[in-house]
Amino acid sequence: MSVQRQLFARYARDLPSGTLTWIGLRPARRADMVAVDAVRALASLGLEGDHRCAKTPGSGRQVTLISEEFIAQIAHFSGRPSVLPAMLRRNLVVRGINLNALRHQRFRIGEAEFAATALCHPCRRMEVALGEGGVAAMLGHGGLCARVEQSGAIRVGDAIEVIIDES
Repeated sequence: MSVQRQLFARYARDLPSGTLTWIGLRPARRADMVAVDAVRALASLGLEGDHRCAKTPGSGRQVTLISEEFIAQIAHFSGRPSVLPAMLRRNLVVRGINLNALRHQRFRIGEAEFAATALCHPCRRMEVALGEGGVAAMLGHGGLCARVEQSGAIRVGDAIEVIIDES
C-alpha cells in the first residue's frame, strides 16, 4: 500500500460523508444531458442510459463526478454568476466531501460501489459551454473519473461514503 493510501486510510474515518445532489446521463455522444432523480449503476459498465455504458467495459472512465464546491469555483474563475451541472457534462454532482481525497479510493453511493480512477480533466468543449477561458477555469476543478465496482441503485440525496480498506 502506498504512503498516500496508508495516510488516507488512517484519516478516512474522520472525513464527513457527502451527498449526491444531481445525476445526469448523456443518451448519445454530444447529446444534451438528461437530469434524473435515480439510476442504476452497472458493474464494469457505467450508468444505465448513459452512452458510455457498455461502450468500453472495464474502463476507468465509466462515471464522472464533480462537486458543488468545484462548480462554484468554476463559476468564479469563468466570470459567470452560476454554472449549471449539465454544462460540465459530468454524471454525478456531490456536496460536502473532499472530492480530490477520493482519488484512487473506493466509495459507496446508495447501493452501488465505485473506485475513483483518475482526475477528470476538462476538454475543449468547455470553451464553448463556458466561453473563452472555460478550460482554464476548470483546471484543478474538473472532478474525478470512476469505475462501477458493484451494481446498485443510486438516488439524489444518497450519502457518499468512503470504503475503508483495513488491509
